[in-house]
Amino acid sequence: MKTLKSVITYCILCMALSISAQNMQEGFTYLETGQYAQAETFFNTILKDYPNNKTARLCYGRAIGLNGKAETANLLFTDLLKDYPNDFEVKLNYGESLLWNNSFTAAKTYYKDLVTEDPKSFAALLGFANTLSNLKEYESALNYVNKALDVSPGNPNALTSKKYIYLGYAYQNQQAQDYDKAELLLTKNLELFGDDKDTLLNLANLYLIWEKLDEAEVTYKRLAEQPEHKTQALNGLALVAHLHGKEKQALDFSTEAYKRITDATDATISKQTTERYVQALIWNKKYKVAQTLIEQLITDYPNQNWVLALRATLNIYKSNFKQSLADYNLILANDSTSFDGNLGKANVLKALGRFDDAYASAENTLTFYNNQKDAVNFINTMNISFSPNLDSRAAHTFDNGDNKAYTFNTNITYPLSRRLSILGNYNYRTTNNTVTDNTANSNNLSLGLGYQVVPNITFKGTAGLTSAKAESTDYTQLLTDLSFNIKTFKLQTLDIGYKRQVESFNADLLDRELVQNNYYLSYNLSTNVNLGWYTQLMHTAQNDGNTRNLIFTSLYYNLLPKPNLKVGVNYQYITFKDQVPTIYFSPEQFNAYEVFVNLIKDEATAKPNQWFYNLTGAFGYQFIEDDPKQTAYRVQGAFGYKFSERSLLNIYGTHSNIASATAAGFTFTEVGLRFKWVFSGK
Repeated sequence: MKTLKSVITYCILCMALSISAQNMQEGFTYLETGQYAQAETFFNTILKDYPNNKTARLCYGRAIGLNGKAETANLLFTDLLKDYPNDFEVKLNYGESLLWNNSFTAAKTYYKDLVTEDPKSFAALLGFANTLSNLKEYESALNYVNKALDVSPGNPNALTSKKYIYLGYAYQNQQAQDYDKAELLLTKNLELFGDDKDTLLNLANLYLIWEKLDEAEVTYKRLAEQPEHKTQALNGLALVAHLHGKEKQALDFSTEAYKRITDATDATISKQTTERYVQALIWNKKYKVAQTLIEQLITDYPNQNWVLALRATLNIYKSNFKQSLADYNLILANDSTSFDGNLGKANVLKALGRFDDAYASAENTLTFYNNQKDAVNFINTMNISFSPNLDSRAAHTFDNGDNKAYTFNTNITYPLSRRLSILGNYNYRTTNNTVTDNTANSNNLSLGLGYQVVPNITFKGTAGLTSAKAESTDYTQLLTDLSFNIKTFKLQTLDIGYKRQVESFNADLLDRELVQNNYYLSYNLSTNVNLGWYTQLMHTAQNDGNTRNLIFTSLYYNLLPKPNLKVGVNYQYITFKDQVPTIYFSPEQFNAYEVFVNLIKDEATAKPNQWFYNLTGAFGYQFIEDDPKQTAYRVQGAFGYKFSERSLLNIYGTHSNIASATAAGFTFTEVGLRFKWVFSGK
């Protein structure tokens, strides 16, 4: 909050006490026009000849105080107060010197006495209002600034103070997440001061935090009607477009703003506009252009935090997390309180799997920015990811081979620490064939551990039993699932695992007690040019002496980021050592080719009280042995609702005729219901 800087009425009143030869009008003019260095020199010269002149001492104190020498000014006014203990003008200047020195608690007590002594003193009332504002006591500050305006209606200093009191009060409520009250205060400010730039910017920012993006857009457009502020408005509109997922539009707005920069543009606005333009390039994956501009900025503004933050952001988008971390460390070396540095570092550490350090960095952010929403949300998201959770599914499947099944499956994850979790699984399946009247069911129960060996390697291992009851036999078998998830290099992951299971697709297979030992390797490669490649290799050894080898590979391209639209081609190859077609599908050679389209609004990015979905359509051909090609199709979908950060529900379904499940010439359908619940906040 601005303090009083130009209340010099007392100087003019005191002129009558000065010697007529001492013409100080020139010095008064310096003070009135904000030329404090010149005023300091002028009154210092006067004091050399007239060291005891009260007017000169007062004006010299104001000059040095307003020229950045607050402590010296306070000492000077302290001495004046000793010489003139009952002079109200001296008292007013001493009170103001407390504000210059940020001694707001002392100033509050002092101004309270002043307004008691003279309830109609404009300077005392306004000084008290500014003091209370600096102490964030905004209700009382508004009361006293209104009293000051009653004394001096329309006074520009008081009106400026009132505007900033409203802004501070609104921000206080915004921080407390009382967005309705903050909006009311900012709207009141607009009623009083018209389309004030600062108020509109604060209101737009409130709507962004409040996630009212349409209202933020309207507010920025309102600001854009003022030509002198259109650049700032375009910067805001670019951010709104980005948050709407309209990256091209964001770049259009930002490019227009960037082109408006001239040598006459305010340095701060020029920096903000350049910053937003680089961000928009990054959002649109124009990494080479962004990198070239950042390199130039590094040269022009070496070691400046805003440029380092841009380079760190670019490296995050390119998954160069270690380089990004290095930049955030440079930012924090320059300024340990930097918001971008602390929270940016937290996000990078999370991406690197260094969860303890990520928590520490986010919590450090809150020591400087109390209750800051992004930092609080980051910690809450981390807390949820390390909270006990349950993921349950109930499904009904049927095919044109007259097989039906009902399945219930639930997985429980119970973290003991940020690296170690207990894993549990229960699965019940009952299946029957309506023609043969064969019925079978199985109960699977497994327990195990998940452990982060090092930040880029995670191990999961479970072991358990399956108990099956079929037409001709009851049995119990061991179940095992062991895997390592390895983040090998940038944008690459590798899964290596072993899984022992009992084939339970239908009653006949469950009756045969067909145990499968699967050894698999999965590799996923992402790129910065929207291409991706996924491949899985699997070797299966069965207890009937047969073996199977499987290759699946998928090449895809991301067309849109939000919602994610992906197109691609898949290829699958299967071969069995022995062919036993009367028992189960076991060709010597099976090849399938398909093209697919996948549309996703991910449940992980959906906000509470939002819908999410995953839709896939695929079409191609399958080749079994030397038989003629057959058309192959697959339709999959999931549609759900996120009730909160801790619970969601969705329905899902699959319909396919791809033969690799159990037999050739079949169609398979599954419909189900899924519920996920984070059941503890620990």
